Amino acid sequence: MAARIYQRPKSAMQSGKAQTDQWVLEFGPAEARRADPLMGWTGSGDTQVQVVLKFPTCEAAQEYAAKHGIAARVHQTPKKTLKIQAYADNFR
Repeated sequence: MAARIYQRPKSAMQSGKAQTDQWVLEFGPAEARRADPLMGWTGSGDTQVQVVLKFPTCEAAQEYAAKHGIAARVHQTPKKTLKIQAYADNFR
């Protein structure tokens, strides 16, 4: 059972930074999804992908994974770069 630990990014529809400081432990799919012959929906019997655990720090998420024997990879958050630009630069 493989999992990944990452920090939730800011949504494109959000201007603030609410809930971007949380770390998330999310499980990967254990089996392939298949199409239902009657309805055409896709699904699988793997319910572990629905589990999303939130932690205040990366270390807390790693400790939880180690305690429960979960093989987890940490995906570091990329550095944020700001493009400082004046409004007048739009007209040059």
